[in-house]
Amino acid sequence: MHKMTTITSLALTLMISACVQEQASLESREQEQVVLPAPTLTPQPPAEEVKKHKPMIAQRFNPAPPMLMEKSVSIGSGAVAQDAAIDQYAPTYSVNRDNFGQIDENPVHRVSEQPVSTFSIDVDTGSYAVVRSHLNQGQLPPTNAVRIEEMINYFDYAFNQPRTADLPFSISSEVGPSPWDAHTQLVQIGLQALTPEQQRKPANLVFLIDVSGSMNSPQKLPLLKNAFRLLVKQLDENDKITMVVYAGSSGVVLETTDGDQRGTILAALDKLSAGGSTHGSAGIQLAYQMAKQSFIEDGINRVILATDGDFNVGTVDHAALLDLVERQKKQGVALTTLGFGRGNYNDHLMEQLADHADGNYAYIDNLNEARKTLVEQVSATLQTVAKDVKIQIEWNPAEVAEYRLIGYQNRVLQREDFNNDKVDAGEIGAGHTVTALYEITLTDSARSRIDELRYQSGVPQTSTNTGELAWLKLRYKKPQEDRSQLIEQALHKRAIKSDLNAVSDNLRFAASVAAFGDLLRGGQNLQQFDYADVAKLASHARGQDKHGYRAEFISLVELAEALDSAG
Repeated sequence: MHKMTTITSLALTLMISACVQEQASLESREQEQVVLPAPTLTPQPPAEEVKKHKPMIAQRFNPAPPMLMEKSVSIGSGAVAQDAAIDQYAPTYSVNRDNFGQIDENPVHRVSEQPVSTFSIDVDTGSYAVVRSHLNQGQLPPTNAVRIEEMINYFDYAFNQPRTADLPFSISSEVGPSPWDAHTQLVQIGLQALTPEQQRKPANLVFLIDVSGSMNSPQKLPLLKNAFRLLVKQLDENDKITMVVYAGSSGVVLETTDGDQRGTILAALDKLSAGGSTHGSAGIQLAYQMAKQSFIEDGINRVILATDGDFNVGTVDHAALLDLVERQKKQGVALTTLGFGRGNYNDHLMEQLADHADGNYAYIDNLNEARKTLVEQVSATLQTVAKDVKIQIEWNPAEVAEYRLIGYQNRVLQREDFNNDKVDAGEIGAGHTVTALYEITLTDSARSRIDELRYQSGVPQTSTNTGELAWLKLRYKKPQEDRSQLIEQALHKRAIKSDLNAVSDNLRFAASVAAFGDLLRGGQNLQQFDYADVAKLASHARGQDKHGYRAEFISLVELAEALDSAG
């Protein structure tokens, strides 16, 4: 009996010990488990925004794919260290962190109170491609993504070529009735940049490529690679290419290479992969350093930044970044920005970097856009023919009662800035066209949008230049010069065409794009003019449309109409 009790006690002890060990093992495994992050929910927008942009804010529960990246990538003669990006448990909520700068509407001005309008030209086209990307994904774009001047300037216009090689561009003007208001007129000012007959200048290009973890998407790094492949095919033995990448840190992955060594350049592109955080400021500094090492006197020296978003490591102070690129442009190195992807895209920063760096900004949403920017318009993208281009118009109060500048909200300058050569302005690339539109009310119009002031006579100032609508002045600098040159000419009332059908396709199509942009921004200036009217106006002004861009625009208008009515 005693022996049996001893055996039973021993068995019980062993069982208790096994249970304790199993519990300890369970606790140990629990400590090793990865804690899943709580889902990040997009803040609920105001009710009026929900109604206006209903397709845009619909939540999607698409889990992000795991990102398993190597610790480092070694390419060619250089290497870049990257942070490991192992994110198998990504939140399943779609969070949109796209950033667009605030844009307020340009007001209507009475000429008797403010007769002078001054602004810097703009050849950026990024806004149009961003708008197209949203529409093609079934969403109306955010209001601040719509910059009307960039949408207008996306399209080429058949303005007259410069009369002589001494002038880097020609100036054209046209006046006709506004399609959306019987009481106003549209004034179009067009600049046509010279396309040099000789071969493009040798180019020293530094590709600065974002390979952070967020670039691991088909519309980001893979599209970026294909875009740069197209550009590489445009280069020759006179050009030089350097490739810098950045993620958690930055590095040179292709030392300076002659442009005709395409196999070497393409091999470096092919080996790129994405992973890590975004140390963009370090990449920019290194890219400028490499550009100066390979600097070509009297050539094209340019950094081409390609990224999907903001910088979250290193110098994240945007003012400091803008100061950096401004200092570098004074040393002869410009910056072009190419945007890719959505979700964490800082459109505002990309636009501002290019504007402050004597460069241009484009958004690449598909391979055809890459071809347009880097093949069809490669000379305009790379080679500047005029810099710091400013326009100033003095409206004649004897003929014009009111005016409104369409677009260019973040390009407006003070009157005194026009004659100040220290004030930065826009650049024009070889072959570029630039269009600006004003909506004006003539003094003999039956309706004005702004009441006259009580304590003014209301009588227009007398003018010895009756018949002139305005006096146009334009300042520009040649690429290698610091002193501006002045061009002046009058806009005459006799040039006004009374019938919309009598104006050129240039003016009518530009008007249709302006109206479309206004509708996407709320349609405050269009009376009863709607999407169907925009599509009809654009259809009658398609012209030759060699590459089908205008036909695509009409399709986008129809798509926006469907999305807006669905909201």
